[in-house]
Parts: sequence; structure tokens; C-alpha cells
Amino acid sequence: MAPRIVVITGPTATGKTRLGVLLAKQLGGEVVSADSMQIYRRMDIGTAKPTAAEMQGVPHHLIDVAEPEESWSAAKFVDAATAACLDIISRGRLPIVVGGTGLYIDSLVQGRSFGAVDETGGTRRELEERFEEIGGAAMLRELAQLDPERAARLHPADKKRIVRAYEVYLLTGRTITELDRESREREPAFDAKYIILGWAERGELYRHIDARVDEMVAQGLFEEVEALLGSGLGPDTTAMQAIGYKEAAEALRGECSREEAVEKIKRETRRYAKRQLTWLRRREGALRIDWEGAPDFAAALRDSTTFCSAAV
Repeated sequence: MAPRIVVITGPTATGKTRLGVLLAKQLGGEVVSADSMQIYRRMDIGTAKPTAAEMQGVPHHLIDVAEPEESWSAAKFVDAATAACLDIISRGRLPIVVGGTGLYIDSLVQGRSFGAVDETGGTRRELEERFEEIGGAAMLRELAQLDPERAARLHPADKKRIVRAYEVYLLTGRTITELDRESREREPAFDAKYIILGWAERGELYRHIDARVDEMVAQGLFEEVEALLGSGLGPDTTAMQAIGYKEAAEALRGECSREEAVEKIKRETRRYAKRQLTWLRRREGALRIDWEGAPDFAAALRDSTTFCSAAV
């Protein structure tokens, strides 16, 4: 029987961090972050990283575990998060996975295999250079000879996924389509109970997103990005592609005004929330908590504790 975990997820700005801490204290758990950007040190404001006060003494894992110059993949996350969850369980405690990065969460629960990784990065660099040399359309045609199913799903401009699919084949001799199919057919690595937070009205979600962005700016988002760039962090790193950081960097380079950057951050965050909602609609058997007006965390904790009773 797969070991049990709890997953608290939902769109951005719905209170996942707070409920995760409350539930961990109630059930004797520890939090495992499933946020693709909170792994990076020195990126606190734009990632809404929980402060020590907000953690309330609850151990948090996979926060501040990498430098912004590093590139973390879903595969690397799965390895680290799996180890964290199993360690927590070995100590008689409950892993509570908190975050909104759907790919990370699904991959962790399913125990997804991503194929071999070239630790030197040489294969990927060569493929990226080839992409720039011959163009996305030509490279996608090449990929279609190796993995027609994956190639049919990709756009010629999708450099990251074209390169990754090609890389997997070169390193393993197998297609990423084959590996994905095997992962889906395999028994899940964890028995996960999902708690999904949201807002009853879409407009309310967007208002909270806008307010959060304004708060980040007031807390010093632009100064945080300026410090990262000043440390030598390049604009093409994975970390600097995060919503909030990319747009702030554009403003700091004079490509747009700060006001325009703030509006773009709000717009891109709303679009991201839409994608999160699409992913969440497919989740069956979850406890769904949709806030109406002010969030009632006491009621949410009570309902979540009852729902998770079979997981402890």
C-alpha cells in the first residue's frame, strides 16, 4: 500500500500556506513545498515565500534549497520531495505537500519517471545550440522521426520541450512518450488526499491576486530583483523566468515603466491562475473549500481534519 500524504493546493492567493501550517500543527505533520520558485534562495518577496513567523515552528522542506543560478527540473523536484516525504513518514509524522505547481504535485504523487539526465548539461547545450542554428520547425521535424506522438503535441517555438524530448531520446534510446506512458500505468507512489482551496467567485480570486501583487511591490519586489541582477544572475536563468521577476527585470532594464510591469505581473498571474483552475477541475475525490467573503480558516481546519482522518 502506498504511503499516505496530504496535498493542499489551489490557485495562487488562496491561503494554502496558512492552512498547511494549521493542519500540520493539528495532525503532527511537516510541510513539503510544491512551489517551483520557493526552492530558490534570495527570492522571497516575489514567490510569497512563508516567513519564519508564518511557519509557526512547523518544519518546512524544499524551501531555500537552491541558488537562483541553478536550474531545477520536475525530475529533480520529484527526487527531493520523495526523499523528504519518506523521511517524514519514517519519523511517524505526516507529509503535507503545499503548493500550486501542478506538474510537480502530479509527478510526485505518481512517482513519475523523467528519463536520464545529463548532469554535465553538455547534451542539452548542444541541442539548444542546434535549435538556434536550424530553427524550431526543422528541429521539430527531426524529433517527429524519433517521437512522432510528442512532436505532434509541440509548437515549433516551444524550445524547452523540443530540446527535452530530443535529449531524453539521445540519453536513453527511448522516447519521452514511452516513459510517460509507463509512469501513468504504474501504481501511484503515494496515496494522496487532496484539499483544494479557491474562491467562490472568479472576480474575488482576481482581486486577491491584484492585492497580493501590490503588496509584493510595497514590500520591495523591484529591489529584490535589482539585487539578484546585481549579483550577476542572468535574465535567461530559470529563476528569472518566474512571473514577477521577469517583468520587474524588464522595467529595471528600461524596457517598460514600473507601472506597466506591475500591470503585466497582475495579468500574467491571473492567466497562471486560470491554468491552475483547469488542472484542478480534473481532480476527483478532493475536499474543495471555496471562500466566500473573508476566509474562515477555523472552519477549513475543522473540515480538513475530518477529511484527513483516514490519513493519520
